[in-house]
Amino acid sequence: MGTQRAGQDVGVDLAAVAGLLADGTRAAFCLALLDGRAWTANELARHAGVAPSTATSHLNLLVGGRLLAEERHGRHRYVRVADHRVVELIEALAALAPQQTARPRSLSASGRQQALARARLCYDHLAGTVALAITDAMVGRGLLEWGSEPGLTSGGVSWLAEVGITVPSGSRRPLVRACLDWTERRPHLAGAVGAALCSHALTLGWVTRIGTTRALAVTTTGRRAWNDHLGLPPDDL
Repeated sequence: MGTQRAGQDVGVDLAAVAGLLADGTRAAFCLALLDGRAWTANELARHAGVAPSTATSHLNLLVGGRLLAEERHGRHRYVRVADHRVVELIEALAALAPQQTARPRSLSASGRQQALARARLCYDHLAGTVALAITDAMVGRGLLEWGSEPGLTSGGVSWLAEVGITVPSGSRRPLVRACLDWTERRPHLAGAVGAALCSHALTLGWVTRIGTTRALAVTTTGRRAWNDHLGLPPDDL
């Protein structure tokens, strides 16, 4: 009884947040929104295979629970992940969740799964096997400290300037953060540096979106760039 009362005295209702993600439809919405874009209720309804009215009810709960934020443009309502803390929460839970063993129902579904595992957006940074290869290469070249407290080395600062990657100043988010990759179960580069690197790669066409999903493809230009800047073999990308 004493332990229960102590937990209540803290004033944190962890069960309320857990309950929001305990529904399969709401969880699917949150995973889809990790592509960093704002979606409409109808788009999310089609993605999850539910009625628009059902999607709206679920989204109202997620917005009310501050996991999602809404934007209104004219008559249209869009929702997005509230902030990077929610992204970290969803990615961490996805990494802990059991891997689905069901085989894809079609060749196209199999292709989508493989593409997501290879390279994808994790809100504002890169994830998947390509992201891990980039992270490993940066660690191997002494650009990143990758221990219990990840950080950017002096060589890493010089490398960013050499490549032309600008990290915005004044941000309260960590410069470097290890984000557990839910498909590979290993950490990849996140934080302000990870976001700046991803933005640079998208802007210069090193990676491109695949359709409307958050899957990415490494372009021929990108393979050359990653090889020039980090020594990554083009065939590995």
